[in-house]
Amino acid sequence: MSSAGRTTVEELIARSNTLGADPRFTNYAGGNTSAKGSATDPVTGTDVELLWVKGSGGDLGTLTEQGLAVLRLDRVRALKDVYPGVDREDEVVAAFDYCLHGKGGAAPSIDTAMHALVDAAHVDHLHPDAGIALACAADGEKLTEQVYGDKVVWVPWRRPGFQLGLDIAAIKDANPRAVGTILGGHGITAWGDTSAQAEANSRWIIETAEAFLAQNSRPQPFGPVLPGHEALEPAARRARAAALAPVIRGIASRDKPQVGHFSDADVVLDFLSRTEHPRLAALGTSCPDHFLRTKVKPLVLDLPPSTDLETAIARLQELHEDYRADYQAYYDRHADEHSPALRGADPLVVLVPGVGMFSYGKDAQTARVAGEFYVNAINVMRGAEGVSSYAPIDEAEKFRIEYWALEEAKLQRMPKPKPLATRIALVTGAASGIGKAIATRLAAEGACVVIADLDLAKAQAAAAELGSTDVAVGVAADVSDPDAVKAAVDQAVLAFGGLDLVVNNAGLSISKPLLETTEKDWDLQHAVMAKGSFLVAQAAARVLIAQGLGGDIVYIASKNSVFAGPNNIAYSAVKADQAHQVRLLAAELGEHGIKVNGVNPDGVVRGSGIFAGGWGASRAKTYGIAEDDLGKFYAQRTLLKREVLPEHVANAVFVLTAGELSHTTGLHVPVDAGVAAAFLR
Repeated sequence: MSSAGRTTVEELIARSNTLGADPRFTNYAGGNTSAKGSATDPVTGTDVELLWVKGSGGDLGTLTEQGLAVLRLDRVRALKDVYPGVDREDEVVAAFDYCLHGKGGAAPSIDTAMHALVDAAHVDHLHPDAGIALACAADGEKLTEQVYGDKVVWVPWRRPGFQLGLDIAAIKDANPRAVGTILGGHGITAWGDTSAQAEANSRWIIETAEAFLAQNSRPQPFGPVLPGHEALEPAARRARAAALAPVIRGIASRDKPQVGHFSDADVVLDFLSRTEHPRLAALGTSCPDHFLRTKVKPLVLDLPPSTDLETAIARLQELHEDYRADYQAYYDRHADEHSPALRGADPLVVLVPGVGMFSYGKDAQTARVAGEFYVNAINVMRGAEGVSSYAPIDEAEKFRIEYWALEEAKLQRMPKPKPLATRIALVTGAASGIGKAIATRLAAEGACVVIADLDLAKAQAAAAELGSTDVAVGVAADVSDPDAVKAAVDQAVLAFGGLDLVVNNAGLSISKPLLETTEKDWDLQHAVMAKGSFLVAQAAARVLIAQGLGGDIVYIASKNSVFAGPNNIAYSAVKADQAHQVRLLAAELGEHGIKVNGVNPDGVVRGSGIFAGGWGASRAKTYGIAEDDLGKFYAQRTLLKREVLPEHVANAVFVLTAGELSHTTGLHVPVDAGVAAAFLR
């Protein structure tokens, strides 16, 4: 690639990142940008004209050079000569593969034609809320002329593809003063001779629309406040959300498990407090990026937040059945023999007046972004209703996008999900040692992880090591305190939508002979491990049962739960208590599809908070060895002569919960390298 080409790419990346970083300009993974320039053909050594364009599925805000598709401009434009017409335009997408330069970079998107065919060196296609508000207004064409004159031209709705590229190219040629277009029901396109000019034109179109809407909107575009639908106070709101979240996650997950996200942003609460929200929500979203993430429309609870919880839950379940029937009817109205199979009839967005919005997806990021997209949709509705009326594209066109063969092909190209994808795990005592190793393994296998620990700062630091808050969060939890346990479970539910996998790992040990063990020693260990495990299992079971999705509870017990050793009466007794809790809860919770199993480690010295806290020194003294040799000592007394590490315990938790042992409950798995005296009988 020539230095000129490199400069072109660098300018394109910089412009893309700037535009993509501002939510006023486009949504996550929405829109695309391009640049045309020349580079050297490595075969002929001559210069060729190229198109660099954001590849399929990429995000402008985080775009890098690897995310660009690189195509021979002459070959893409030559497709006009063989274009079979709008009824067969999808066939052109496959032809893009034969237009690539070299290895071509990322996969070209459906919008590639728009960028190649428009006669401008730099082109931006964006999804700004203000621009879509004009695009989705009932009289959008008239408003576009009123706002922009002849500098921005209206393009009637057309599904993205080769024909839309031809339409925009023709409009630019016929309107020499134009710097861009408003795409009906969709977004905007802007262009320029330089990267700076294209960016300036994009900004001008968007900011001009924002100013027009602000200056001309009627005072209450969503209508007056609906009595009784005002937002609850923050504490009451989040308590109500935590109580509803497991039920709503079960609703969203009937066809396939989903991860959830909760938002009580002011924009959502205001929308749900207004008289027009039921009508507007029923109209659904319009921009393809919106409804592909949110489904065509949300499920809306039609009760005020003062309604008692049982009545609200019953109504949500009724509305769910109505929603499923309505979605099936929508599919049946428009599907033909070539349509992909129905992908599920559950909602991806559930709106609860006075409380907020619950959004869902295959992982936490997808769930969060779905909620962000519905906020975009609310902003679009507000803008359109403020100066006109909201008029999204019709249902048939939405179906053509949602069940587009090209969209289905994109979904089929997605990598196979990890074993614990969609599962939400809560691990107690997870800021260090065995708990941290378990949390790390679960996250690596695709789970969303809540790290609970007595020390909040350490819990948050451990979570940060695993990734963003879409992967893990840290919460404070004194497991011996029922209020603290409930608060931790509520935080888990609000962070990821619910719970699937709970690991009772929090523990401590005080090693003393019987005559030196104090009542305080006994009470402390029983409060943390026996009582604490009971409280965590109880709070988690309430969520698991409400979801109706089954689940796993795993106790990290100990070899000492069955092995009688010297000088640890309190610790071994409490571990036996935990071991029997496994059996009792397996018997009780089985009818709800909840599996309860245990892991019995032994001698986990390295990385263990218990051993570092004095237990190691005490046990070494008991055995008459140096503390540094304790791991080797434990290894030599085993059948396998291997030292047990935290990661080995994590392996057992994974095996118990990853799905292969779907019919196993009430089991204790020894992770002790073979201690014959601890064999289960």
